Amino acid sequence: MQTVSFDISKIQQRLDRLYGDRATEAAEAISTAIEQVALEALTTPTSDTYDERDVVLITYGDQIRSASHNPLQTLHQFLNHWQLPSLINTVHFLPCFPYTSDDGFSVVDYRQVDPDLGTWDDVHAIGQDCRLMLDLVLNHISQASDWFQKYLAGDSPYDQFFIEVDPETDLSAVTRPRSLPLLHEFETHRGNRWVWTTFSRDQVDLNYAEPALLAEMLAILLEYVAHGARIVRLDAIAYLWKQIGTNCIHLEQTHEVVKLMRDVLDQLAPTALLLTETNVPHEENVSYFGDGDEAHMVYQFSLPPLLLDAFLNEDALPLKRWLENLQSPPRGTTYFNFTASHDGVGVRPLEGHVDGDRLQRMVDKVHSLGGAIGTRRQPDGSDTPYEMNVSYLSALTPDDGDQQAHARRFLTTQAVMLALQGVPAVYFHSLVGTENDLEGMQSSGIPRRINRRKFQLDELNDRLNDEKSLARKVFDGVRNLLKIRTQQPAFHPGAEQTYWETQSDHVLGFERKNTQTGQTILVAANFSDEPTVIHLPTEYAAAGDLLDESTKIDEGRLTLSPAQIVWLQS
Repeated sequence: MQTVSFDISKIQQRLDRLYGDRATEAAEAISTAIEQVALEALTTPTSDTYDERDVVLITYGDQIRSASHNPLQTLHQFLNHWQLPSLINTVHFLPCFPYTSDDGFSVVDYRQVDPDLGTWDDVHAIGQDCRLMLDLVLNHISQASDWFQKYLAGDSPYDQFFIEVDPETDLSAVTRPRSLPLLHEFETHRGNRWVWTTFSRDQVDLNYAEPALLAEMLAILLEYVAHGARIVRLDAIAYLWKQIGTNCIHLEQTHEVVKLMRDVLDQLAPTALLLTETNVPHEENVSYFGDGDEAHMVYQFSLPPLLLDAFLNEDALPLKRWLENLQSPPRGTTYFNFTASHDGVGVRPLEGHVDGDRLQRMVDKVHSLGGAIGTRRQPDGSDTPYEMNVSYLSALTPDDGDQQAHARRFLTTQAVMLALQGVPAVYFHSLVGTENDLEGMQSSGIPRRINRRKFQLDELNDRLNDEKSLARKVFDGVRNLLKIRTQQPAFHPGAEQTYWETQSDHVLGFERKNTQTGQTILVAANFSDEPTVIHLPTEYAAAGDLLDESTKIDEGRLTLSPAQIVWLQS
């Protein structure tokens, strides 16, 4: 084991703020935990900057199965068969550990790859072709885990790893992401106890007020980086710290824990990156940048629903106003842009951007396509929409069902996402053009399964080889966008982004500029089903469209076809 120097004094003030008179105990526990991690892998030289080639593929480890290989090996085979590592340089594995529910997000053992998927060696093999991103499901753990079973038995230190609450306690102020009970009753060696469960009975919240628990999670974070993770996603981080009498979301202690994790990585693995996952309104979301000393990346949660809203209403005004007011992230940080993921499309990030009528129109559209609406519990006991369970491709289905228009709409949303400032992420089903999996949702009774279809390798390849299918049109289109995008210095995550007013409510416009290379690209996207004319800035009067060489500009006038997007290079 390689010895790596870790200066605990550099995080002592954070421990003082978190633990007060237990700060020395916390420092000792963290130092001991770090010493147990094989740190040699953490110092492997890698690029410490983002660039335009950074693209993330979001996938389950068992996304594809075959008779001849385990799922991780099969996924690796699929990636190489379609030469995807040349377009997508990072693979994000959604939780690939043993679990009991929530398709992986109720982890039984953080340190083992689920044997049904493969082994760490299989993960490492994919890491030879792509960078890796792993999930740290740090808010909660499965009730079947060894940790929770030892809590039930009263074994130290696990008897302090979970949060017991008297069920008579007033918890009405607590922000709820689900319409489920906040507490569940369990039989322990001391009799029945009520335990904090933010997301479900099977997902038991961890107690970060206990220093030994934080030390353990820091060790696991470092182990993931040792396994090759350049990016670690901090799942459900907003709910991490609990303090009765508060809303228990975005607490100062939670931010302090993220900053402490950043401090540890800065010392031991300075090229590793933290990504916070907080499906909340924009201002709350970007608070996890801190002053540039917290998360390296935050999700751009407002983007997916605003793009859908723009097409549904043929009106990009809310999207335009959001982008006009969007501030560049602090130096050394960036946005994590996406349109779809394993979860539904969150609607909380629409707060302050669209009115109730527009939100209801989206909800009605999802219902008309066979989708479902997840809800969350309000303090008054009422339930309100939290997420739309729908395939992103299906959500963009035109009323007349025209396949060409459908593909064009979808690809325009992807092209907007890929052009925005930040690191782009493509969900597997957005890459391969998967529509609503109604059978999967209905047979499982789990609404999110509508967007989590799993494939057999031959079945998936047959779909993608069918040149007449919507899936093939999407697959070809996304790959073409990626090929072009990754060659443009103006799309470097650190390149400047400037809102451009198109003078049309239908058309979104913005400019990207790389000051080092001088390349500038003007992006304009039409969210109308009708042709729309815009007048370009003088410097783009003779520009070429990187997406379509046939695009014509007539004396500074550009007619955008329905759902057309252009990347104009001056």
